[in-house]
Amino acid sequence: MSEGRATLVCRNIPSLRESFNSSFTQTTDHEPLWKTARLSCTASGSRGNFACVSVAEKRYQREFEPTPAQLLEHPLAIAALVPKDAALFAAGAISGAAAKTVTAPLERIKLLMQTHGVRVGQGSAKKAIGFIQAITLIGKEEGIKGYWKGNLPQVIRVIPYSAVQLFAYETYKKLFRGKDGELSVIGRLAAGACAGMTSTFVTYPLDVLRLRLAVEPGCRTMSEVALNMLREEGFASFYFGLGPSLLGIAPYIAVNFCVFDLVKKSLPEKYQKRTEASLLTAVVSASLATITCYPLDTVRRQMQMRGTPYKTILDAFPVLYWSDSTADNAFG
Repeated sequence: MSEGRATLVCRNIPSLRESFNSSFTQTTDHEPLWKTARLSCTASGSRGNFACVSVAEKRYQREFEPTPAQLLEHPLAIAALVPKDAALFAAGAISGAAAKTVTAPLERIKLLMQTHGVRVGQGSAKKAIGFIQAITLIGKEEGIKGYWKGNLPQVIRVIPYSAVQLFAYETYKKLFRGKDGELSVIGRLAAGACAGMTSTFVTYPLDVLRLRLAVEPGCRTMSEVALNMLREEGFASFYFGLGPSLLGIAPYIAVNFCVFDLVKKSLPEKYQKRTEASLLTAVVSASLATITCYPLDTVRRQMQMRGTPYKTILDAFPVLYWSDSTADNAFG
């Protein structure tokens, strides 16, 4: 017994008209095939025609989109209507704020160690403060809440900083791509540096407010600090230390992005999308970037202080290098 081969053929029927019982929406890009064609099937030499064509409505619906009834029963299901990119950004902002809050005590201890020489005055015999001393000083003078002093402007800064940084990095990557469309190592460094400088410049006043709240006595709220700075030091005080900040944050972001991309691409393809690989890569890249740029961070913090004797980076580096607080300032 021979096997036949079926063939499906579509032919135009110019005289075909729609049924009175049908309803449809005319498309503008092309003539609907079901209005002007008939279907025929040929198998083993025999031929048959179809007397009718079924048309199904095509609906464009988001995946996991809740129905009105489900929204009434479970109002929180409205989160499914949020665009994916917006949801990812919101999740990143929340996780960043939570991370800053958890590590706020260590951050404030570091700030005290970095700025102790300026706070006690240049004439003091002891310009350094140790890790244990800083912990004891905060607990004794301010209690448990003191470890989180100045955390609010840092948390507020997370959202605009992350938004500007990610948008700027993608923009600069397009500018620095080669003719072949690939981004070289130098292009990654340049894109990361420019993105870091852009996000730092936009959010820098919040960084200064965070430092003033954390290390200066008598400061209670952000508004109080901001008004005092405007009244006593002028608007320029919100950008004290911007020079070393740009010099420090640019290589930090550049090294961070570059090492992260290079290390992740060097991994086998089956490991590149794993969470453990991304976490380990982020730790390595952030650690290398922090070690590289930490001295500039110390200079920036001391220049942000009220009454700082340093006007430029060249003023600060020699004093920090020859002072007995070099080790604490460099590795605090």
